[in-house]
Amino acid sequence: MKVIIVFPKIDNGTHIKRILQQNGYEVCAVCTTGAQVLQFTQELSGGIVVCGCRFADMAYAELREYLPVQFKMLLVASANVCDSRREQDVVCLRMPFKVHELLHTMHMMSEPLLRKKAKGAKKKERSKEEEIILRNAKGLLMERNHMTEEEAHRYLQKRSMDNGVGIVETAQMVLMM
Repeated sequence: MKVIIVFPKIDNGTHIKRILQQNGYEVCAVCTTGAQVLQFTQELSGGIVVCGCRFADMAYAELREYLPVQFKMLLVASANVCDSRREQDVVCLRMPFKVHELLHTMHMMSEPLLRKKAKGAKKKERSKEEEIILRNAKGLLMERNHMTEEEAHRYLQKRSMDNGVGIVETAQMVLMM
């Protein structure tokens, strides 16, 4: 898991870097500004940004807005900041923290990213027959429910996830109804 660390004081960042590296995380950079973080994210395909609440050039909320979607954010801050944050997609670790709390939180955040990456690597090609089933189901949804192709595809994806079955099976169910 790739990690970028950003704190206004470089010492805080290097301390967290040392802990994470000792526990198997790949720390790509320790930064002091949000702009530096954004430069590094251009070179990476995803990961976790561990940060404080303010840097020289911006606050964590502004950095979160600019981060590519494949990056998650771990905010290390006081209880007041953690309790008053509005961003739902930012995980917060209250200071002072224990090393095991940091590691547990990092594990919790990296697990879905690693699963998603592994799933993408294992993704199998669909047969022509499966492609036809998907195309027909989308066509039916588009015709009957006045959906766009994208809406029909999202509908099939959502139903397959909700029911715990593959998208092709969901498409077959739609065609049978």
